[in-house]
Amino acid sequence: MQEIYLGIDVGSVSTNIVALDHHNEVVHSQYIRTNGQPLESVKNGLKELEKHLPQDAKVNGVGTTGSGRQLVGVMVGADVIKNEITAHATATAQVVPDVKTIFEIGGQDSKIIIIENQMVIDFAMNTVCAAGTGSFLDHQAERLGIPIERFGDMALSAERDVRIAGRCTVFAESDMIAKQQFGFSKAEIIKGLCEALVRNYINNLGRGKRLEPPFVFQGGVAANKGIKTAFEKEIGHEVIIPKHFNIMGALGAAILAKEFIAESENPTNFRGFKAADLDFIPSTFECGGCSNNCEVIKVELDKQVIAMWGDRCGKWTNSL
Repeated sequence: MQEIYLGIDVGSVSTNIVALDHHNEVVHSQYIRTNGQPLESVKNGLKELEKHLPQDAKVNGVGTTGSGRQLVGVMVGADVIKNEITAHATATAQVVPDVKTIFEIGGQDSKIIIIENQMVIDFAMNTVCAAGTGSFLDHQAERLGIPIERFGDMALSAERDVRIAGRCTVFAESDMIAKQQFGFSKAEIIKGLCEALVRNYINNLGRGKRLEPPFVFQGGVAANKGIKTAFEKEIGHEVIIPKHFNIMGALGAAILAKEFIAESENPTNFRGFKAADLDFIPSTFECGGCSNNCEVIKVELDKQVIAMWGDRCGKWTNSL
């Protein structure tokens, strides 16, 4: 019998599902577009995962992370529900044990995590400014008529440097148009755009922080060679990209679930792959019990309330 641990990272753009064996090796992984439907994306992912696992596989633990971690955690019966910072740091420490600085850039947000002795001591997140995310690059690639897969190689082929204003998507776009009119090539503008994104990232998220090597770069944008090169130019040091750079959140969630099950010696709460066929109904309401007016999220299964969260005082969360 093969023991399996699942990690599910539910973000606004993508949902990543990872299955690990007892040695923390990836048995199977999936990247699914969330498309505003986190429950459906995970249900589809579970059905697909069941097809790829060995027949003798037994799920011994499940962890969830990401913006949809609470909702999906209830759906699958997660043993641990952890924030993205903890999940990413856990996975990275497994791959690069002496890591000190983690750069993470995804589709809609980005984060920087400072590690000391495998413990998070500081972090910063960007969830509002698109200029430091993958969607920013996707939009500009589309505007330039270049497949995003070619972005990195084109940036590395540039012969001249050009500075692009990267503090805001609006300024960046107008500056790119101006530079094109001045005669700079697309490759040179793309290189400047990569450097602008990294400069914006370091100035915003790295401000006031002591950035020390080893540096690890992860998230979907780590596939872009131009961004990796721009980071190395900006900080003057090598940047490591882990093998599973695009699923590190899910990987960390699976590792945390495995550790929790081992320490607690409890059986997993995993509902089984049948959870993909259950009808979970989420809804919200505003609690008027005090001036906080908390928005409470409620999840029902077969007309029974199975989970509630979002209230600061615990009135509803602890009522079940």
